[in-house]
Amino acid sequence: MFDRTINFQNKFHFTSLGCARNLVDSEVMIGILLKGGYEHTPIVSEADYLVVNTCAFLEASRQEGLEVIGDLFREKKEGAKVIIAGCMVQKHRELLKERFPDIHYFLGSGDVEKVLEAVKTKEAGESVTSARSYLEWGEVPRTLSTPKHYAYLKIAEGCRKRCAFCIIPTIKGPLQSKTESQVVKEFQALLSQGVFEIILIAQDLGDFGKDRREKGALAQLLRSLLTIQQNFWIRLLYLYPDEIDEELVAVMKSDPRICPYLDMPIQHINDAVLKAMHRTTSKAEILNTLQMLRREIPDVAIRTSLMVGFPGETEEQFQELVDFVQTVPLDHVGVFQFSLEKEAYAANLPNQISAEVKQDRFERLVEAQLKSVQKRSKAM
Repeated sequence: MFDRTINFQNKFHFTSLGCARNLVDSEVMIGILLKGGYEHTPIVSEADYLVVNTCAFLEASRQEGLEVIGDLFREKKEGAKVIIAGCMVQKHRELLKERFPDIHYFLGSGDVEKVLEAVKTKEAGESVTSARSYLEWGEVPRTLSTPKHYAYLKIAEGCRKRCAFCIIPTIKGPLQSKTESQVVKEFQALLSQGVFEIILIAQDLGDFGKDRREKGALAQLLRSLLTIQQNFWIRLLYLYPDEIDEELVAVMKSDPRICPYLDMPIQHINDAVLKAMHRTTSKAEILNTLQMLRREIPDVAIRTSLMVGFPGETEEQFQELVDFVQTVPLDHVGVFQFSLEKEAYAANLPNQISAEVKQDRFERLVEAQLKSVQKRSKAM
C-alpha cells in the first residue's frame, strides 16, 4: 500500500544578515533544508518556517536583526515557526528571548548543521554549543544564493588579531583555517557547478594557515589553485596591509586569473590613532604597501575601509585622514563611524567622541573621497 501522506508544512523562507562568511553558512543551511525535502519560498506569508541567520558585529547590525525578526513575526502566517541562528544567538540569546518569546528554535554560530533538527522538532528548543564559528567541509550540502557566475569560498574563520574596536574574536573565536587540500577540493567543486569567479574570504586572508604555524600559506594556496587547467577568476576579499608582501604580490602578478583587486582595511592613517587601535602597521608602512601595489600591479583596484570618531581622535588627526584620501589613489572607500561595543577594548578608553562629531566627520570624509574618486574616474 502506498503512503499517501502529504506534508503541506514544508516551505521555508530564509534571511541572511551580515557578512559574506555568514552568507556561506546560510547557503549550507539552505542546502541542508532542500536536501531534507523542504521547499524554499521568497514570500514570507507562504512559509511554514522562517529562518534568520543573524549578525552581532555592531550595534547597528544587532538592531537590524531585531527589526527583521519583528517584521517576520508581523508578516508570517499563523502557526509558522521562526528559527534564529548565528552570532546574535551566540551572544545575545537572552535579549532575543525577552523581545521575541515565541521564537521556536535557536541555533548557535557553530551549529549550522542542526537546522533540519530545528525545523523538524515540534517542541521549542535550542542547539547552542561552545563552537563560535562554522567551517563547512564540502561534504555538507550547500546551495549557492549568489548569481551563478560567482561564489564565496570561506577558507578560515575566527581571528587572531586584537584590534581595539573589534569584537570579532569574542564572537567568532580564535583563527581556524581549512587545509590547503580542502580548499582546493571545494574550489574544484564550485568550478564544476559552472562558477567562474570564486571569491576567497576570511576575516583576514593573510592569516590563513597561521593557526598551524605555516608561513606563506596563502601564496602557496594560490599557486596550488593556479595549477588547475581551467579558466576562472580568483578574487581576494580582506587582506590586512601587514599581510601583503612581495611573495604574495608576485603570485598575483604571475597569472591574470587572479583579479588585480585587493580589499585592504587600513582603518586610519594617523600613527597615534593606529597605535591606539592596536593596529600593527604605521602610516609609512601603509603608504609603502600602496606604492608597491601600484608599482607592481599598475591596474590594481584597491578598496579600503576607514573609521572616524575613534576615542581620542583629534580634529588634526581626522584632517590627516582627509588629506590621505585626497592625495592617495584609492578606488573605493567604505567609511564607518566608531561603534562603542562593550566587549571591545576601546569601549573603556577616555575621550569618547560624541555622535554629532562622528556624524560630521563621516560626512566630510565621504565627500572628500567622492571628489577623489570622481577625479580618478575621469582620468579613465
